[in-house]
Amino acid sequence: MHGLGNDFAVFDARKQTLSLNPALSRAISDRRRGIGCDQIVVIADGRDGADAVMRIVNADGGEVETCGNAARCVAKLLLAETGKTQLRLLTLGGLLNCFAAGGGLYGVDMGAAITHWDKIPLSCPADTNRFTLKLKGAALEAAAVSMGNPHCVLFVEDAEKADVGVIGPQIEIHPMFPKRTNVEFVSLRGPDRLRMRVWERGTGITQACGSGACAAAFAAHRRGLTSAKVSVELDGGVLGLEIQGGHVLMTGPASLAYRGQIDLQEFAA
Repeated sequence: MHGLGNDFAVFDARKQTLSLNPALSRAISDRRRGIGCDQIVVIADGRDGADAVMRIVNADGGEVETCGNAARCVAKLLLAETGKTQLRLLTLGGLLNCFAAGGGLYGVDMGAAITHWDKIPLSCPADTNRFTLKLKGAALEAAAVSMGNPHCVLFVEDAEKADVGVIGPQIEIHPMFPKRTNVEFVSLRGPDRLRMRVWERGTGITQACGSGACAAAFAAHRRGLTSAKVSVELDGGVLGLEIQGGHVLMTGPASLAYRGQIDLQEFAA
C-alpha cells in the first residue's frame, strides 16, 4: 500500500503469528531482493480501547512510534472490512482516531503536537519554536515538534532546491536529537499552502511523510506564517491539514497496490 508514494508492506498479524527481527525487516524492505518499501506495517489485535494495534518498522529495521500515511492505509483496509466509518489505532506514539473522509480520502486525528523540549525529545533545553542547530560548517534555524515521533522542521526559501540528501542525514543523527529525528524542509507558498520535502529517520528521502506534514503545518501556524487549515504539497502529492485545539487533523488518499504472500521462513533462510 502507499499514501502519496510513501509505501508500505502491510502484514495482518491478527490471525497468524508474525515474528520480525531487524535483519528480516531490512531484507523485506530491500527494493531489489525483497518486497521493497519505506516501512513495514503490522496490524495486530486491538487492546486498551483500540480497534487494532499498528506497528511500524523502518527500512533500517528499527521500530518507530507512529506514521500518518500508514494509519490512513490501515484505516482504509479495516473500515472496508468492518463497514465502520471510524476506528481507533493504537501505536507506540499513542492512539490515532481515523475516519472515512469521503471521495476516497481518509482522515486521521494525529493528536496534540508536543513542543516541550524534553518530550520531543531534545538533549538540552531549547525554544522549540526557533533555535539554532549547529552542523559542521553551518548553523541552521530550526523548529522541533513531536507528533508522537520527533521532527525537525527547517523553513527554507525553496524546498525544491534544498539539499535534503546531504543535510537530512546529518540532522537525523545530530546530538540534539537523542532518538534521532525526521527532517522536514518547508517553504511557504501562501497563507494556506506549504511545499515540503522530507528525510525520514531510518529510511531516507521519501515521497511523503504524514506525521512530517503535520509537524510542518503546526510549526508554520505556531510562527504565524499560515492559517490553521493548510495544504501541504509533498513530492508524492498533497495532504490537507487542520489544527483544532492543538490537535492536528490530516486528510489524504490511501492506495492498495497489490495483495500477495511471502514465505518468511524461506525468505529468511
